[in-house]
Amino acid sequence: MADNYLEKHYEDYLKRKAAWEKSRRHKPVPGVSEYDRPEDEAL
Repeated sequence: MADNYLEKHYEDYLKRKAAWEKSRRHKPVPGVSEYDRPEDEAL
């Protein structure tokens, strides 16, 4: 394992992680929008 096996796999992992985070960055967050909420939450 002296051929930088672990380092290469870690670099590949970081590249995949960065691509995944970049693709997730521009997607809307799921949840309740302000238009779906009632005006008075006590109702």
